[in-house]
Amino acid sequence: MGRIASILVIAVILSGCAIHQFAPPSEAWSTRNGQLSYHGRKTSLIGEVLVRYSNRGDFELAFSKGPGVSLFVMDTDSTFAHVQGPLAGIPWSGPLQRPPARAEGWLALRREILRNPKQQIIRVSEGPETFVLRF
Repeated sequence: MGRIASILVIAVILSGCAIHQFAPPSEAWSTRNGQLSYHGRKTSLIGEVLVRYSNRGDFELAFSKGPGVSLFVMDTDSTFAHVQGPLAGIPWSGPLQRPPARAEGWLALRREILRNPKQQIIRVSEGPETFVLRF
């Protein structure tokens, strides 16, 4: 009986480590690129941005400063997000409804892009961060 309980406990622990799988981009997704001006508490940067999204809420954003210098990467679907890169601090994955403060501004930018997908200039201020995106 003790062995079965141990196996069950290990299975429960390992199931909590499952990696969320995001949908890969397809031809049905929209792709836009442009320039993003980011102003945070201690950092101000202007760089290139690539945004891809589907009509189901799947979304990818990559913010970089020239080739090979990735500053921020975000993958989301309609319920879950993953952010990483120097501007994200510690990488985070979790439900869209409960992001840490360091991801809230980026997720607000995502919401605005999905709300107005044809907009040429998008401005978002969330907490100490301001984003101006020009497609």
